[in-house]
This record gives sequence, C-alpha cells and structure tokens, in this order.
Amino acid sequence: MTSPFKDVPPTTLADLLGRAQVMDSGIRPLWDSPRVAGPAYTVRCVPGDNLMLHAAIYRAEPGSVIVVESGDVDYALAGGNVCAVAQRRGVAAFVVDGVIRDLGEVREAGFPVFSRGVIPIPGTKEKAGALGEPARVGGVLVHPGDIVVADEEGIVVTPAARREEILAAARAKLAKEAGESLDAWEANHRARIEKALSDQGFTG
Repeated sequence: MTSPFKDVPPTTLADLLGRAQVMDSGIRPLWDSPRVAGPAYTVRCVPGDNLMLHAAIYRAEPGSVIVVESGDVDYALAGGNVCAVAQRRGVAAFVVDGVIRDLGEVREAGFPVFSRGVIPIPGTKEKAGALGEPARVGGVLVHPGDIVVADEEGIVVTPAARREEILAAARAKLAKEAGESLDAWEANHRARIEKALSDQGFTG
C-alpha cells in the first residue's frame, strides 16, 4: 500500500516540522531513485557489524522504510542480495547512517537506498544490536512507526503521533502554493524581504 506521504515533498515537511526532524545532508540517495515514504522499521547495529539489518529484512512489514543507526562508515551494512531480498519482501527503502556495497546491483534492481556512501568490504554478523527501538539516524531520533519521506531533496521524519496533523497541513500548503502564480509569489516575497531589511535598519 502506497503511503499518502509519497505525494509530499521533503521540503514541504521540513517547512512544517523544522530542522530537528531533518536528517543531515551526509545521508543521500545512492542513485536517482524516486521519492519513498513509509513507516520506519528501526534498527541499531553495532559499529562494524550488520547482523541486525540482515535480521530486519525478514521482520519489517511490506511498505516499511528500514532505518539503521550504525555509527560506522568502514564496513558495509548490506549488499546486492540483501537489498534484493528486502525489495522482494516489499520493503520500500533503506535509510542507513552508514555505507553499503554492490551499488551497481542495487541500482539495476531499482531498490532505493539512502546512505553515507559505498565501501566494498562487508561487516561481520556476530553482534546483536536492537530492532524496533528508537534509533538516531542522520541526527534525528527515529521511533518505530514514524513516517520517513526521502528523495533527492533530503530525508524528513514525521513523528507518528503527528501523522494526520502534518499530512493535512502539508496538503493545505501544497494546494495554496499550487494556486499562487510566480508573479504573486514574487510580490509577496519582495515585500517580506524589504520589510526584513527595513526592520534591521538596512537602507541600501
């Protein structure tokens, strides 16, 4: 089932939620994937070990975005086969605070991955971390079920408790923007900028 948040750009959500819910710019799409949106399935991996992400692909519900805290960019959390199995099981995307490998395979399969990059060496599968507990990813504390929206503009996390409120506000904002011409936007923008300059005593 497609999340209704898939029609909402991260820029709109960021305007509504503020900086604290926006992941840092180091976590980027690894290929030109479409926007993804879905409830977070949270994972915490021990640095250098990917056991819990590999376990998560068999536990996350279809439509979930698997969100991983790892604190490590020296060892890959996943490769082509793990991404392929996740995709086959209906996982919407990986958003990982770490790195992966086999990017060519992942891109060819069309599986969306947002991470800090790629490295060819895999991590171990020996250490239990956590599944379904809060995870800090890209500077954002993500709880299970929070709504993750990610595309080339960035990654924004909507707290589950504010889901309906933020979705309604986002739709209203998008509708208002769609009905405003560039001329009207420019006039409002210029007035706002001139007032801000005037308030600061700027006369140039």
